[in-house]
Amino acid sequence: MNPNPPLTGIYCLIINLKEKSSIQIGRKGKIAFQEGCYVYVGSALNSLTARIKRHLSDDKKLHWHIDYLLQNSNAEIVDVIFTLTTERLECKVAQEISEKNMGISGFGSSDCQCPAHLFYFENCNKARDACQNAFEVLGQENETLKYLNILKS
Repeated sequence: MNPNPPLTGIYCLIINLKEKSSIQIGRKGKIAFQEGCYVYVGSALNSLTARIKRHLSDDKKLHWHIDYLLQNSNAEIVDVIFTLTTERLECKVAQEISEKNMGISGFGSSDCQCPAHLFYFENCNKARDACQNAFEVLGQENETLKYLNILKS
């Protein structure tokens, strides 16, 4: 038995897009993204640390919608806010965030009934606040990337 089981949880990537970009998102097609900040809501119910490290890495196979956005040279993850849980709260977090901001239709939600798991914000402070608020509404403590001591390599 593993004395240190992997951390599991729900996370929000805070992504700054430095300028307007039209990006091919897999089979979904090209999407026109505005300059600004985006929040991507995801889950890692196997290993939160490994999933976040994968998102931060430039060396990965393009698999999920978010991979295509993150490969764009204008996109940069500026923070990660997460909660440690084994509950499937990803869609509930996305729902809370969607009540305050515009979602990118069908992005990151092909395996659920949510309209979107990617949301646009004018600035990253509002994005962080929306994520923290969503976790608080759901009764979840939240942490930032510093907690996991993960640095982009």
